Amino acid sequence: MKSILVSNDIIPVGQFKSGLAKYLKEIQEKRNSLIITQNGKPAGVLISPTEFDELRQNKLFIDSVSRGLSESESGDILTTAQLRNELKKSRTGNNT
Repeated sequence: MKSILVSNDIIPVGQFKSGLAKYLKEIQEKRNSLIITQNGKPAGVLISPTEFDELRQNKLFIDSVSRGLSESESGDILTTAQLRNELKKSRTGNNT
């Protein structure tokens, strides 16, 4: 994600509404985010679909790593043989 430029990337909701198509095109081309304010306070952030997908994938990855570290610290781990057995079961559809 690019850095936010206060002079370009923070706009009031009225300005956003009047230039909606322009701003949608801009975030897709420049891959920047746009902070929309209402009554002088941040009210929303507009990002491109690509940027949203990247943020979502990064969050899923971080959550997965955190879960793995937590499970490892609590001793909830599998031996290599157990892991192979679990993978074999999941591939054959036999999850019992």
